[in-house]
Amino acid sequence: MSWPSPSPRIRDLLRQGAEIALHPPDEWIAEMHDASLGGVRMAGVADDPVLAEGTRRTNMANMLHWAAANVQHPGQRVPINFADEVLDTARDLVRRGLDEASLDAYRTATNVAWRRWMEVCFRLTSDPAELQELLEISSLSISTFIDDTVEAMSRRMAQERADLTRGTHAERRATVTLLLEGAPIPPARAEGQLGYRLTGPHLAAIVWADGVGGASQDLDVVADELAHATAVRQRLTIVASAATLWIWLPTTTIPSAQHLPDRPHVRIAFGRPGTDLDGFRRSHFQALTTQRLVAQLASPQQIARYDDVRLVSLLTTDPGAADDFVHDTLGDLPSADPDTIHTLRTWISLQCNTSRTAEHLYTHRNTVIRRLARADELLPRPLAENLVDVAAALEVLRWSPSHAG
Repeated sequence: MSWPSPSPRIRDLLRQGAEIALHPPDEWIAEMHDASLGGVRMAGVADDPVLAEGTRRTNMANMLHWAAANVQHPGQRVPINFADEVLDTARDLVRRGLDEASLDAYRTATNVAWRRWMEVCFRLTSDPAELQELLEISSLSISTFIDDTVEAMSRRMAQERADLTRGTHAERRATVTLLLEGAPIPPARAEGQLGYRLTGPHLAAIVWADGVGGASQDLDVVADELAHATAVRQRLTIVASAATLWIWLPTTTIPSAQHLPDRPHVRIAFGRPGTDLDGFRRSHFQALTTQRLVAQLASPQQIARYDDVRLVSLLTTDPGAADDFVHDTLGDLPSADPDTIHTLRTWISLQCNTSRTAEHLYTHRNTVIRRLARADELLPRPLAENLVDVAAALEVLRWSPSHAG
C-alpha cells in the first residue's frame, strides 16, 4: 500500500509522543490488560495464569515496539513485531485448543491504547490542522501495525496447528482432553495412546514457568525430579504450552519441597492423590485450582498443594471481601515481625500447645509466650475469643505477596 509521508512538524510530534509511550503509567498498562482479558471469548485465556501472563507480555511488547519504532523513524510504517513472547503466545493458544478469535484481545487492547494516545496528542498540540494530521497518521500507523502483527500470529498459529496434527502430541493431548471431559473412551485404548496406566493411584501436578529468560528450559528438569522424588518409573507428561506441563504420577506421595530442585522461576501445583480414572481427573482439576489461586493472589510460594489452599480458595472467591476479612480480623498483626506471625501460626496448627510449639520452633517456651502476647496486643479482638477467624485469616495472609512462608 502507498504510505503517506507526514510533514517534519508531525514527525517531531510523533517522536515526542512515542517517547512518552515508551514509559507508560501503571494505570494505562492495567487498563489495557483488563480490557484485553475481560471479554467473554477471553474467559479461557483469563482463567489460565500462563496464557493470561503471555497476553499481558504481548500487549506490552506490541506497545513498546510501536513506540520505539516511532522514536527512531516517526511516521514510517512500523514493521511486524516478531518478538519471542508474541510468537510463543500464539503457539500456546493453539496448544490450549483456542483459535484465531482469541487474537481479538490485542485489538481490544489497542482501543484502550488509542484513547490514551489521543490524550497525548491533545497535550502535544492545540493547532487544529496539526492535530488532524497527527491523529490521521497515528490511526493508520497503529491499526496497520496491529493488523500486521495479528496476521503474523495467525500464520504462527496455523503452523503450530499443522505441526501438532503431524505428531503424537496432538493424539496424546486429545486423549487427555477426552478423559478430563468424561468422554466414554475405552480405558485400554486411552492407555495405549498415552503409555500410562489409568488404574491405580494418581497424583497430578502442574509445572509452569512464571517468567521469561529461559526458565521454561527448567520444566523438564523439574518433571524428572518429581518422578525421582516420588520413586516412580512411569509418568504422563502433556505439554500444555511453551511454559506449562501437565503431569500425572502413579503415586499417593506428594514430595516435600526439600526433595525438589530450587528453580526460582518454576512453580509446582499439586492436586490430591486419587485412584483410577476418577482420581486422574479430580487430581488434575485440583492442581488447576491451586495454580489459579497462586496466580490470582500473586503468591510468591513456589510449591503449593491443594490441601494447603483449599480453605484460602473458598475465602478468596471475592478478593475484596477477603481483604476486608483479613484486615478486620488481624488488625495490625500483619505489620509484626515475621517470627511473631510464624509462631502464632505454628501454635494454632499444634492445637494451641505452647510446649510443643517451642519444641517445633527450637526456641524457649518463654519466647513463644512473649510472641503470642505480642500478637494478642496487635489483634483487634483477644485471640481466645476469635481463634477460628484468626486461623483462617492467617491462611489467607500466608499466600499474599508480602507474607510468604
